[in-house]
Amino acid sequence: MRHRRVADLMTPTAVSVQRGTPFKEIARLLDEYGITAVPVVDGERPVGVVSEADLLRRHTGGTPASTAEGLMTSPAVVAHPEWSAVEAARVMEEGRIKRLPVVDADGLLIGVVSRSDLLRVFLRRDRAIQEEILEDVLTRTLGLSPSALTVEVADGRVILSGTVARRSLVPITVRLCESVDGVVEVVDRLEYEADDTAG
Repeated sequence: MRHRRVADLMTPTAVSVQRGTPFKEIARLLDEYGITAVPVVDGERPVGVVSEADLLRRHTGGTPASTAEGLMTSPAVVAHPEWSAVEAARVMEEGRIKRLPVVDADGLLIGVVSRSDLLRVFLRRDRAIQEEILEDVLTRTLGLSPSALTVEVADGRVILSGTVARRSLVPITVRLCESVDGVVEVVDRLEYEADDTAG
């Protein structure tokens, strides 16, 4: 199973500003590109982020700053291209952040990933989800015959039915299906031939 990584979902050529970029120029960039925040870079390294909220704070007298350096939230919370969508979402949730600058191994800005980018994972076609479950989860990972189980997918909701050899395989199968990108819910209708969990 190959989870979508930040590298697959990010916007590669990120809009960024320098420490000395003035307030009005930042506001213009946010409007022009339809974004809610912009990384502040020193050279190519993100040192902070200026968001709409930072600009509004300045406008309502919360801060006297007039350039990116004084307006930004620092240090910049960043993502790495090899992260899974889940890792990036967790960092966003913990920091209550809508966008993360993405940096390479040298700490240089290579893109930006937003909440809406991460939501694209859940817009996968049902057929693609079904194929991944049949080929990767059931056949390759669990070594089951795809004909042994029925996998129905509608709007990311997976219904599993059929019979597995051992009862202990049921929760493993469900958990692996839940980890497939785009799966919203797994309905377990599996049966088993032998109960290997008793006693």
